[in-house]
Amino acid sequence: MTTVPADPVATYRVQLTPDFAFAEVAGILDHLVDLGISHLYLSPILAAMPGSTHGYDWCPPARVAPELGGVDGYRLLRAHAQARGIGIVLDIVPNHIGVFDARHNHWWADVLRNGADSPYAEYFDLDLDFGDGALCLPWLPADGDLSQLRLTDGELWFGDRYLPTADDTVSSGRSAREVLDRQRYRLVPFDSRQIGYRRFLAVNELAALRQEIPRVYDATHAWLRELADDDLFDGVRVDHLDGLIDPIGYCRRLREDIGDRLLYVEKGLSVGERLDPELPVDGTTGYDQLRLIEGAFTAPSGAIELSEVYQRITGMSGDGDELNARAAELRHVTLIDLFSDRVRRTTALFATSAPDVPVHKVQAAVTTLISRAPVARPGSYPSLTPAILARIARIRREAPSMDDGLDVLARAFTDPDTAPEAVARLGEAVSAVTAKAIEDIGYNRTGRLVSANELGCTPLVPSVDRDEFHGALATRARNWPRALTALSTHDTKRSEDVRARIALISQIPQRWTVLVLTLWRIAPPPHAPTAYYLLQNLIGVWPDTGTPGPAVRERFHAYARKSMREAGVVSSWTAVNDDAETDVIEWTDRLLTGTPADLICDFVEIIARPARDESVSRKVLSLAAPGVGDVYQGTQWWDDSLTDPDNRRPVDYGQSLDHPKAAMVATTLAVRRRYPECFGPGGVYEAVVCRGTSGIHVVAFTRGDADGQPRVLVAGVRLAHTFRPGQAREDAVIPLPPGVWRDAVTGDDHYGDVTADVVFGDRPAVILELL
Repeated sequence: MTTVPADPVATYRVQLTPDFAFAEVAGILDHLVDLGISHLYLSPILAAMPGSTHGYDWCPPARVAPELGGVDGYRLLRAHAQARGIGIVLDIVPNHIGVFDARHNHWWADVLRNGADSPYAEYFDLDLDFGDGALCLPWLPADGDLSQLRLTDGELWFGDRYLPTADDTVSSGRSAREVLDRQRYRLVPFDSRQIGYRRFLAVNELAALRQEIPRVYDATHAWLRELADDDLFDGVRVDHLDGLIDPIGYCRRLREDIGDRLLYVEKGLSVGERLDPELPVDGTTGYDQLRLIEGAFTAPSGAIELSEVYQRITGMSGDGDELNARAAELRHVTLIDLFSDRVRRTTALFATSAPDVPVHKVQAAVTTLISRAPVARPGSYPSLTPAILARIARIRREAPSMDDGLDVLARAFTDPDTAPEAVARLGEAVSAVTAKAIEDIGYNRTGRLVSANELGCTPLVPSVDRDEFHGALATRARNWPRALTALSTHDTKRSEDVRARIALISQIPQRWTVLVLTLWRIAPPPHAPTAYYLLQNLIGVWPDTGTPGPAVRERFHAYARKSMREAGVVSSWTAVNDDAETDVIEWTDRLLTGTPADLICDFVEIIARPARDESVSRKVLSLAAPGVGDVYQGTQWWDDSLTDPDNRRPVDYGQSLDHPKAAMVATTLAVRRRYPECFGPGGVYEAVVCRGTSGIHVVAFTRGDADGQPRVLVAGVRLAHTFRPGQAREDAVIPLPPGVWRDAVTGDDHYGDVTADVVFGDRPAVILELL
């Protein structure tokens, strides 16, 4: 049996489904060994709502899903993986639970039957201040139409949603409406703002859990303790950490349960924000790294030029100041429209701590701070308090009329004992509003350069400079050497290859401008901002040669509809505008034939090869930089996926490892395995600054051991459109550290100052080892 490495080499994320369950995962283990993967990273394995394709809507009792093979199937997968030296990281979902079908969630069903008297009422974050103490469920259309309500065989239903009924409330002769009126819950319109339970973001089918209550934690983590007792996993990934009321307290308890196993948290970090050192974790799931790599491959001057064409086409400015202003306004509107429950409850808690301050002033301060918070989750992490107090002071200078309300907030953030629950709820609201307003709505509305509209990234500042890039990686090597590095995940808006293709637009903004203006002239779009946004995505999935086939067209249609509904401009999830959606989709179809298609094919021909090169370069850097590279299923080959569910399509594991991307993945991970002292805790990262007129086109660094001796040098091509093999590469000089350095692929030896054309040849990335 091969030993699982104590320090991960790389993880491989698999999306489990009934059609790709534990048995099927066991069938790809040999492929993962060939790639050099050290840890299998599974999507949630608990039993979920019937038909779930993702597992995040798990339901009690917490048990390994029979549809995936059950606990016996999981044990067998564990044994097969261990035999090959592969560990397992589990994705757990403490923040919420699936509630769509109460027949499959007896906790939720009991709460609906018995209201606050249910023994499970404390499991959920209920708000019974509406409806005379009844639980308000926002499941009706805007007009409150109850025509779908019915009694069938003594069971109450609303459409396809089963409604549990309290004892003795269903009897012969009672109508469905009469039965409904006798329940401990009320059905209300989705936009009534009378929401009786805290949801995951604004998803009605996912109800938040109160993990801060020991009984709830025990009930939701007993299964994990049992697996830990039998040593059946090597690490845990915590979904949506910032949705919990007490993230640090939760992680401390979880750390006690899992011991020294790996512990990763899915957590957003604002630009410049650092993970709080009080978290007893090994790092984030890697969106902070995604931003660094994405930014390093985005031309800053091109982004400025794209702002000009974006404004010309859409009438909206795409510069940072304007985007920042729109983001604050969008947060505010989203907060009021979708999260009014958070506002009301948070305001009430703050107001209780300061009864002499008018409630409306407290509410104004609360809504303003939530809309303008500078960090992803204020209040729960001590290291972020100075940033929050600074923002409160800034709001005070800009709006002196809020002084009284802001005093209440400042006092609570300064003194942890003043209003701890209010601070915690404000932080959770910021997390929810940011995710919904910015990542869901905003990222589908803003289209200056959509490769920057990604988790961890910011379209405000799409590029990062060399100092920021290397400085952040050096800090990561010291503080979070086991943290994950993500390029694609099940949540990313586009795959890494699609983003690499779109980012190339920033390198040829003039050609892009000509293409857009020509298309707008010969095929005028029905809605310019939506069309401009979708065109970039269409370029991202356009084949290297030819035009998109039927499968790509169908996938893009589905993506376009989802994007328009998320954006909420021409259509929305709650007010679908079929005509407007059809007009936009028919416009995208017009681009697939005739002159528009010819123009796009010519444009793609220019960017396809450098985009492929940059995609390989990004992958190598992500796997060799400080931290642990995470390979999302299928991304060892080219992957043209868009947002979910498109990125959960089945993967063809029959593809060759001789593929340009897969081969470099295997090479990079083989080198990592040969130098564990350089890539794990204690390893040293040093930037290598390339010289020459084309030196900016190379990003390079060394990884060394604890003594500081560099032993591996990694170099990748960036801004590749004007850095093709030939003269440009002769004008970039890589200063190698002392010694002789051998190419891990070709075996060629190098020393001293070498030009990029000698080191790279026609390749996009190289790894050199000190002899």
